[in-house]
Amino acid sequence: MLTRRTVTAALVSLALPFGLSVPIAAQEAERLPDVVMGDENAPVEIVEYASMTCPHCKAFHEGTFKELKSEYIDTGKAKFILREFPFDPLAAGVFMLARCSGDNYYDVVDLFFERQAEWTNTRAENEAERPLAVMRKLALQAGFTDDSFRACLTDQKLLDGINAVKDHGYSEMGVRATPTIFVDGEKLDGTRDIRAFRDIIDPKLGG
Repeated sequence: MLTRRTVTAALVSLALPFGLSVPIAAQEAERLPDVVMGDENAPVEIVEYASMTCPHCKAFHEGTFKELKSEYIDTGKAKFILREFPFDPLAAGVFMLARCSGDNYYDVVDLFFERQAEWTNTRAENEAERPLAVMRKLALQAGFTDDSFRACLTDQKLLDGINAVKDHGYSEMGVRATPTIFVDGEKLDGTRDIRAFRDIIDPKLGG
């Protein structure tokens, strides 16, 4: 698992061609507050630890999660929380952008999952298709300016906070892979189709 220092150093290497300056020395920080989707007072809490470069996370969000959102989150039966667990600097960078977007956190997450194949192409020969260039293009589509994009990816405190979320997931929740999902603190093992969620959630709702 990448440490705070290696994630920051890797972000530096990505940022150099764009003139970005990312501090190398990372500091201990408190983990960032949860970003809740749905009714904060919903009776059931669903927590997902995810990495933005994880293809399994992308598949979950473009498949089962849509059913989960329609059946439980949009209806006020459950609230959803995505917690950052970046396995690499690209994932960390995208999570930084999502956090910087304010109320558009989940819109940015959706956009970058949808276009995952584009901004994770580390072998691109064309400069415009390299990861940070594509990340910038998508960020501009999401309402960032060049200045706010640069400011976000050079925010050491933000990166430290994201790493603190990851570290808590690793040390306190036993997260080792993504996506790892908990329903009211109960880890969802095995299949992640909608039936597995119904089996856990419906009894909690008296169904």
